[in-house]
Amino acid sequence: MRNFEDLGRSLAIGSDGMAATSHPQATLTALDVLKAGGSAMDAAIAASAVQCVVEPGSTGLGGDCFALYSRQGSGDVIAFNGSGRAPAAATRERVAGLLAAQGEASIPRGSAHAVTIPGAVDAWCQLARDHGRLPLARILAPAIAMATDGYAITPRVHCDWVEATELLRHDPAAARILLVDGAAPGIGSRHRQLELAATLTRIARDGRAAFYQGAVAADIVERLAAGGGLHSLADFNEAAGQYVEPVRTAYRGHEVVECPPNGQGLIALILLNILSGKPVTREAYGISNIHCEVEATRLAYGIREAMLCDPDAHAMPVEKLLSQGFADDLRARIQPGRIIEPLPDWSSVPHRDTVYITVVDKERNCASFINSVFWGFGSGIMAPRSGVMLQNRGMSFSLAEGHPNAIAPRKRPRHTIIPAMLLKEGRVVMPFGVMGGDYQAMGHAWFLRRVLDDGLDIQAAMDLPRLFPLPGTSIVEVEARVPAAIRDGLAQLGYSVQNSDGPIGGSQAIQIDWQNGTLIGASDPRKDGCALGY
Repeated sequence: MRNFEDLGRSLAIGSDGMAATSHPQATLTALDVLKAGGSAMDAAIAASAVQCVVEPGSTGLGGDCFALYSRQGSGDVIAFNGSGRAPAAATRERVAGLLAAQGEASIPRGSAHAVTIPGAVDAWCQLARDHGRLPLARILAPAIAMATDGYAITPRVHCDWVEATELLRHDPAAARILLVDGAAPGIGSRHRQLELAATLTRIARDGRAAFYQGAVAADIVERLAAGGGLHSLADFNEAAGQYVEPVRTAYRGHEVVECPPNGQGLIALILLNILSGKPVTREAYGISNIHCEVEATRLAYGIREAMLCDPDAHAMPVEKLLSQGFADDLRARIQPGRIIEPLPDWSSVPHRDTVYITVVDKERNCASFINSVFWGFGSGIMAPRSGVMLQNRGMSFSLAEGHPNAIAPRKRPRHTIIPAMLLKEGRVVMPFGVMGGDYQAMGHAWFLRRVLDDGLDIQAAMDLPRLFPLPGTSIVEVEARVPAAIRDGLAQLGYSVQNSDGPIGGSQAIQIDWQNGTLIGASDPRKDGCALGY
């Protein structure tokens, strides 16, 4: 039990249902949907739609979505990949040539080539159809009302908006819709997005076709074409997410379930496999544990940079990467008192903005749900008539010839957003997720280590200060609250320790206490949101 004289949050407790999101209005919406008879999936989609309105820097209709779903807490977890693909005309040679003519060697954030076909709306429609109980119009009604009537700006949302002001000023539609007299709307001010409200209303009435066909799709394609994009109406019409087989590994008597590639859930599992062979020292937040976690992260992320890609386009040896032998090899490279330099070359081996939502309903259906535009406000490109802000996920593609993650027609880029579930004895005991772009794979391992190895409750585990080794480097970014002893210890080991630009990531989780029939929730203090149950 926490010391109630210290700063911090209490765990949320409920029995009939619970939701945890990064925005209060999204959490309240999810609970309202549950009380109206909706399933955990209905509530998660409703919350996601609300956040597309009230937290537009982190998510939107122009983004992507991944989800895990368990019926009644069963270990037979369903995974859905709602990530978008590159346009059919986007060959590596063509895109590289167009960018080279502009003096660019990689895909820049504000380029139309950074925008893949958004997958979120298709994912919502498929998941609501297959796992929901309420009509789409009811699910989207709260988001439509907030976009139409207005919503109050919360502190973290305002902070993120301010950071993106210059980006938004460069796009006429974004500046008109999202800025007030050229500035971010203030904390406590009321903001509306009428164009987005009209688009959501169309989707509520006509479903997927309202976004991927007709006026909305035409608006997006025209805006991207004006910026040199290769997108077509056919690309939108053919867009479709898919159910996929989740990937799993064992850790401390539990099973961790993630979405498979092209998402980086595989990297989180590789990380946990490395750490599972290290003894539990009960040295909560000590330098020896953190050194091991940082080195394991550097190794796992090296594999990510070299290999993670769309498996439809390039086969990945997932079974080998998750094998105990491979984990043993990686673990043996970590030596006390020193860092691995140089990092291995894995080419021959066979942190940004997002919203994460978790909901558990009375029947113990569990939704682990994530929706993102990647960087804050994505590409900064907004379709002017539909009010859809477009993600910049195509930045993750490589332009290098022969790279597994090289851009190609109808190919999905490497993805960072990863929902997760923790199982024990064949039942879900905790849907959870971490926000923060590249950080997410490490964030999953970091969170589980604090809970399963260090014995912290889920809120205390979220509250701890964080750090993150930047992929491919010896730089470790640390939050301001990381103790001097940890900073000094990392520096003495040879790392370059730097302050992070701001909070690292965010997180939500709900534990299921099967014995008592109750739910225990937590939500990250780095965001505006909360966990609530009833």
